[in-house]
Amino acid sequence: METQEKVMTAIESPCILVCSIDVKTGFCFGCGRTREEIGAWMGMTTETRRSVMAQLPARLETVERRPRRETRRTRMARERDALS
Repeated sequence: METQEKVMTAIESPCILVCSIDVKTGFCFGCGRTREEIGAWMGMTTETRRSVMAQLPARLETVERRPRRETRRTRMARERDALS
């Protein structure tokens, strides 16, 4: 009997774990995507994801540089440092 291995394909993502939306633009502070794009990301085709990613640098220029709350990445780093 032959065993089949399931291979997961890596999905490109611009996520940098700074998950907070700029209320003025509707773009994520970290990656520049909208909530709708973030939610639909896994179901998008590779071409659609790459099209969105091509727009992100320009979008990130329009958001405020500081999120209004502590980001997940900052919190995780702070908690890791506290354990050290």
